[in-house]
Amino acid sequence: MSVDAATALLAWYDVHHRDLPWRAPPGAPAPDPYRVWLSEVMLQQTTVAAVRAAFLRFTTRWPTVADLAAADDADLMAAWAGLGYYARARNLLACARTVMTDHGGRFPDTEDGLRALPGVGAYTAAAIAAIAFGRRAVVVDANVERVVSRLFAIETPLPASRPAIRTATDSITPATRAGDFAQAMMDLGSGICTVRTPACILCPLRPHCAAVRTADPARFPLKAANAVRPERHGTLWWIERDGAVLLVRRPPKGLLGGMRAVPTGAWTDAPTSETPPVQADWHPVPGTVTHVFTHFRLTLTVFRTTLERDIAADLDGTWWPLDGLETAGLPSLFAKAAKLALERR
Repeated sequence: MSVDAATALLAWYDVHHRDLPWRAPPGAPAPDPYRVWLSEVMLQQTTVAAVRAAFLRFTTRWPTVADLAAADDADLMAAWAGLGYYARARNLLACARTVMTDHGGRFPDTEDGLRALPGVGAYTAAAIAAIAFGRRAVVVDANVERVVSRLFAIETPLPASRPAIRTATDSITPATRAGDFAQAMMDLGSGICTVRTPACILCPLRPHCAAVRTADPARFPLKAANAVRPERHGTLWWIERDGAVLLVRRPPKGLLGGMRAVPTGAWTDAPTSETPPVQADWHPVPGTVTHVFTHFRLTLTVFRTTLERDIAADLDGTWWPLDGLETAGLPSLFAKAAKLALERR
């Protein structure tokens, strides 16, 4: 099946490939590894629609890996807003700087060399090796997991099925046009072999698909029951002065590390009584702020105050104008808090 499936898929991709700003068309010279790497990092846990605009914005501002390596940390963090976990933004800078200092500004062209770079895991290394350098690599993202689970009707639930999915993907990955094949699998999963109601009648792999023969292809991939997401609680302190709000930097490591934020207390397993960061006339803001992280759900209670004295230096913070708050690059959690605080004045 490997040769027939790959041939059918590549023929489909030649006609139906997506036009994306980080890609080269089928048969064209390979794209700049910098653009492939940047897009793959952005696409982790983020939609193509969201990444398209962000990618163009980044590559206009930082058109080469050298430009990105020289970027100011705070500017990069602010530009990353809306693209998910900020640890990836920190790794983005670390990787760009490693490419410049350790590799003369050129990305390694093998999976092993790429995996040695900061923030580059197995999937990203395989994708860059295949797409940017034409290496035969087994590229498995969420779309490919779904396509291959259906193609082989793999009955083991995720995530336990991942070794079998990788082996099956390896069996159909061609020795040539590896980058086109990887992107074709992604496009097939995105546009035809979708999570719900896959368009099997349009699929170039239909003659090879074991799930079609079960009459219920959408049943695949099977998934293990979701674990209950833990709840955490905290308090957020909204401090205004002269038309500005106090923002601080979160610690460099951990969730939202290095990002601008509104001051908060600790995030605990149960609601607790927090001591405010400064003595003031505090008032509770009606409502709460809820944000779901991968491993827990956070609920914040918001208190607000208005000060006449300047306490920014005491809290190692900055007064940010309220009428320009959208330029602060606040993570979603703190953008939600700002919206609540400003709406419930």
